[in-house]
Amino acid sequence: MNPPSGALPILAWLTPALVALLLYGLGQGLVKQWIGEVSSGRYCLYYVLATSLVNFGFFLTHEHPPFWDPQGRGFLAVGVLAYLFDGAAWILYFQSIALGPVAIVGTLSAAYPALTIIFARILLGEHLTSSQYVGVTLVMAGALGLSYASENTSGPVTSRRWIPLSLLALLCWGTSNTLIKYAYSLPAASEANMAVCSSIGGALTLGVFGLLRGRQGSHSLRAWMHSIVPMGMMAGGSLGLIVAASHGPISIVAPLIGAYPVITLVYARLVLKESIVPRQYACIAAIIIGMLLCSM
Repeated sequence: MNPPSGALPILAWLTPALVALLLYGLGQGLVKQWIGEVSSGRYCLYYVLATSLVNFGFFLTHEHPPFWDPQGRGFLAVGVLAYLFDGAAWILYFQSIALGPVAIVGTLSAAYPALTIIFARILLGEHLTSSQYVGVTLVMAGALGLSYASENTSGPVTSRRWIPLSLLALLCWGTSNTLIKYAYSLPAASEANMAVCSSIGGALTLGVFGLLRGRQGSHSLRAWMHSIVPMGMMAGGSLGLIVAASHGPISIVAPLIGAYPVITLVYARLVLKESIVPRQYACIAAIIIGMLLCSM
């Protein structure tokens, strides 16, 4: 039986977005489990290695225009710029976590889809239906709720520099997602070539940061496994964003993928045996309802 009209275009972006949601959530759960054993600099270094394996594997196994096609120079330039912003956002995020209360910093980082929606509306002219705007609002509200932690777990504040750092990270992530979507409107746009742009931008930002901060200490097999496995999942999530953004409205794709804390929470409950409070169940319900509305 043939799928109903419009089903395939929706699945073209919804499926990779949900895969990215799952991989980001599981990867974050593993980072949460092993963060005491691996530094943030080491995670950055291994993230670049993992994304390079995933991205170049995707590049070599999928059809694409010649990477250095003169018609595609604008696409490549915007693509690399987008992932320079993405890499800078991660570095700013790690720095703000080290200096400020993790609860507030984490909540701010989960709010970047709101900026993406604003930028997409103003700069890209994206318009959603009323039900989709309600769905996006529910997803973002649920993600913000799951990212919020009580004051007792916020941690000490060592410098007020965390405030501009976290706000800059928020701005960089919103800009990155908007640029990724804009790049697909340019000549010779290609998901496979965008994957390579992701690796280039990541190497120039996270790679440099990782080399400067992540080489110290022992590189045991255990440390490699506890780094490369979650970073491989993060890399798969990044690829899912690349594919989803090429087919669907970034105003929906970004909030859906940004709701990955719900997967992390489930992982923490089932594997790490952390308890889930009623407020978190309410946030999960809001995200699920929001996802259903977004896909309509």
